[in-house]
Amino acid sequence: MSVTRTQQPLSTSVVPVRTKLAHPALLLIGIMLVALNMRSCLAAVSPMVGEIQRTFGLSATVGGLITTVPVLFQGVGAPLTPRLTRRFGTERVVFGAVLTLGAGVLLRVLPSVAALYAGCVVIGVAIAVLNVAMPGLVKREFPHRAPAMTGAYSTAMLVGATLAAGSSVPLEHVLGGGWRASLSVWSVLALVAAAAWLPQVLRARQLAPTSPTAAQAAPAKPIAGLWRLPLAWQISLFMGVSSLMVYVLVAWMPTILADHGMGRDESGLVFAFSNLVQVSGAFLVPLLAGRMTRQRGLAVLMAALNAAGITLLLIAPVSGAWVAAAVLGVAQGGSFGLGLAFLVLRTGSAAGAAQLGGMSQAIGYLIAAVGPVGAGALHQLTGGWTAVLVVLLVLAGVVGVAGWGAGRNRTL
Repeated sequence: MSVTRTQQPLSTSVVPVRTKLAHPALLLIGIMLVALNMRSCLAAVSPMVGEIQRTFGLSATVGGLITTVPVLFQGVGAPLTPRLTRRFGTERVVFGAVLTLGAGVLLRVLPSVAALYAGCVVIGVAIAVLNVAMPGLVKREFPHRAPAMTGAYSTAMLVGATLAAGSSVPLEHVLGGGWRASLSVWSVLALVAAAAWLPQVLRARQLAPTSPTAAQAAPAKPIAGLWRLPLAWQISLFMGVSSLMVYVLVAWMPTILADHGMGRDESGLVFAFSNLVQVSGAFLVPLLAGRMTRQRGLAVLMAALNAAGITLLLIAPVSGAWVAAAVLGVAQGGSFGLGLAFLVLRTGSAAGAAQLGGMSQAIGYLIAAVGPVGAGALHQLTGGWTAVLVVLLVLAGVVGVAGWGAGRNRTL
């Protein structure tokens, strides 16, 4: 059974042998383009849910599954990825996942309810594979700069989501093909990312299995008994509960503000502003994490900022909305980036990072999928949003406790 051990400083830690692939600039471009796809096709559909419901005559509950199903299947698909990367190699797996993502986007816009939800399933599984494969890839290819690269690609993910959410309706008008034309555009972005990633696949194939480089790059032994290790569970809970809080506010924050008297236009702007601020947190927090031997204080700070933003929504939902949006944006983006950074900081190899990613994201997305539905049910039961926000405050405390454990100077 694996045990935790003291993590060495980044400058003197054991460095995974790097498989020399294509030019570093091509690798960086490929990573950024892949990351842009990892949230965009989910964010693009949110403004279209009402129109999709009307097209197929779906109830609000069934229509809500359009955004819930991909999240559920991210949790289901995540544990499969470490086996895929060990068998086929990370480069091929990433390439196949991006192409699968593009196919799922096209499947989702076919004129059939079955195709709509099948596309959601395919998208969720493809994103799950990318979610797990990318931290291991970054750890292997950028061993001395893994936290900085984690910040860069997590920022690209949020930028893609923000652009997609903001451009879905304008694209519908420009293309003139309704919601189907607007959503299908994101398959083009997947094809562009696949084309940019192709040099990595071709270069990886050139490495003969008997060559010294390939032999040195053989996958490390998996972490034994990972699911029984407290540190792995602390990281998983930090990511999962943080994600649940994000998904609840993504689903309900504009409605919370509107129900307290804010105009719907302004509530939408507040929500968009919060999403924009997330980019700064997602970029800066992993950079800070990489400069620390312990990240306990950083994790607790993210939890405290979440609690502060939620408290503002409780006591001053209209007058304090913009400040709350800024604080929550930093907290949510920072928690997201820190969770990804934990995957590379708490493991000693690329294979270990992928394995931990499989566990933490399986647990995380299954937890997160419960959030929006549970918050809606609690709101319906109590007739207001106070109970929902109080539960989120309690969950911020859970994030702080889990982050205190996850931020220890240990590796799996």
